[in-house]
Amino acid sequence: MATVELTTENFNDVVSGEGTVFVDFRAEWCGPCRQFAPVYDEASERHADITFGKVDTEAQQQLAQAFGIRSIPTLMAVRDGVVLYAEPGALPGPAFEELIGKVREVNMDEVRASVAQAQAEESTKAE
Repeated sequence: MATVELTTENFNDVVSGEGTVFVDFRAEWCGPCRQFAPVYDEASERHADITFGKVDTEAQQQLAQAFGIRSIPTLMAVRDGVVLYAEPGALPGPAFEELIGKVREVNMDEVRASVAQAQAEESTKAE
């Protein structure tokens, strides 16, 4: 699967659904971004069941600001609408493959239960 260009118009539709989405926040002028691009593109070809999106932080400044992107590239992993990973830095191929494997292994029922518990605790504090 080729990568998807993400914009303010399509970001929520792509990222909030079921399944796994990796998002590469990047810019054309960024050397580490250009270095990571082939690794990212090759992974998108190997893992057809995962959506791989790219955000051009120059063209999509509102998205970059919304996610507090301060360094690029920043890689984000979202599964079933929940952000599981968000870190700056270009990963080498083997490390990216390891991350993909770890995201696949996450028990989303446990994650949802943890999120629900945290939200319940926050609402109790607010009262």
